[in-house]
Amino acid sequence: MAVRAKHQRLVLLGIALVALIGAGLLATWALRSQASYFYVPADMAANPPEADRAVRLGGMVERGSMKNAPDGITVNFIVTDGKARIPVRFAGIRPALFVEGSGVVAEGKLGPDGTFVADNLLAKHDEKYVPREMKDMQQARKAIENTK
Repeated sequence: MAVRAKHQRLVLLGIALVALIGAGLLATWALRSQASYFYVPADMAANPPEADRAVRLGGMVERGSMKNAPDGITVNFIVTDGKARIPVRFAGIRPALFVEGSGVVAEGKLGPDGTFVADNLLAKHDEKYVPREMKDMQQARKAIENTK
C-alpha cells in the first residue's frame, strides 16, 4: 500500500515537472517573438537584422538629413552614431521633440533596400528638459513664493 502511494506521488511529480518545463519553453518562445533588439547604426550596418524582425534603432538624427515627402506625413532622415549612417522612413505623427540633431529611437524593420522603416519614433531629450505644462507650474510656483 505504501509503495503504491509513493508511486502515485512520483507520477504526479513527473507530470508537474513536465508541465513546468513546457510552460517555461512556451514563455521563452513567446518572449523571443515579442522582444525587439536595440541596434545602433554601426551594429546595424555590420550585422543587419533579419528583414521581418522588429528591432529598435537608436542614434542621432543627422543635421540636414530630414526631408518631408510630398504626402505630408512621411519623413525621411538619417540616423547616425558617428560610425555609420542608416536611412530611416517614417509615416505618422512625429513627437514634438523630434528635430535634427536630437536623439531618437525608431521602432520598425529594416527593409530590403537598407532603409529602416519605422512604425514608431521615440524622441530623446536631455536631463534639462521640462514639459511645457511643468514650466507653467514652475513659473506659478515661483510667483507664489515671491508673493510670500
